[in-house]
Amino acid sequence: MSETNTAIDHHLPATDETIHSVWNNALEPVLTIDPGDVVQFECRDATNGQLTRASTVADLPSLDIDQIHPLTGPVAVEGAQPGDVLSVEILALEHQGWGYTLVLPGEMGLGLLPEEFPEPAIHVWDLEDGVAHFTNGIEVPIKPFPGTIGVAPAADGEHSTNPPRSVGGNLDIKHLTAGSTLHLPVAVENALFSIGDCHAAQGDGEVCINGLEAPMSVTCRFSLQSDRSLERPQFETAVASGRDEPMYGTTGVDSDLYEATKQAVRGMVDHLHSERGLAREEAYILCSVAVDLKINQVVNAPNWVVSAYLPEQLFPDETAGHQ
Repeated sequence: MSETNTAIDHHLPATDETIHSVWNNALEPVLTIDPGDVVQFECRDATNGQLTRASTVADLPSLDIDQIHPLTGPVAVEGAQPGDVLSVEILALEHQGWGYTLVLPGEMGLGLLPEEFPEPAIHVWDLEDGVAHFTNGIEVPIKPFPGTIGVAPAADGEHSTNPPRSVGGNLDIKHLTAGSTLHLPVAVENALFSIGDCHAAQGDGEVCINGLEAPMSVTCRFSLQSDRSLERPQFETAVASGRDEPMYGTTGVDSDLYEATKQAVRGMVDHLHSERGLAREEAYILCSVAVDLKINQVVNAPNWVVSAYLPEQLFPDETAGHQ
């Protein structure tokens, strides 16, 4: 959890009137702000409250997928015009002490390996003292960020929140933690900014279709740059892309990067199952929340290398360093 003492100009609650689950530049703004304003957004979990602390795997087949990615907004930024850049400084994120990670039924075709995980699964996490508690004493550091953050697209009509876009959206960049700034290309008048889908933690790749999903509040400061243009989002962050700590890695080698990614994750699931004693669905969940995917090389044709990195500090002291 991160906090800020910055004065908040506007508080936007997550109500049925301030929530939407599609991108659409025809949506009426629920708030209008000036550049320089600080807004605290209340954000529902990714299922729009369909899951709770008490949820079990029995609740997953009946999930209404159309409600996924409830976004708080849109917020109009006074003076923003197409071609401008909206800079969003993320000041603070505050969770509510719990979250979840789930595997949806494989028949839905979601996630990296749906064919290998036909049955749904869920883990409800307790979040306390900077960590999220998993099975077997495993603790995942909490590093909150908004998974979906962006402005309205130029194209008219309704657009799904699932794919990322040139104007932001479902970016799932885990380095957009407190202290980071996201720069977004403005596509419509007043920008129409929305945010949601907050994660308490996530591995690069988010391989089982979600990270550690959690309801949160996010506090942001907005600024406008009219003398700059962007084609796609850019960001500033102090979070390092690499870590100097013990890791265990598995690799994928293939002429197709997506297949190489699958190979790397399959290898990590196998490792966590055989060497760390996790059930395969637990291993898949942990990969989505704490394992980072990296492209090691794309220049030595015809094959490319993708690796999955597992931080060994997640495990209790008595098993740390075990391989």
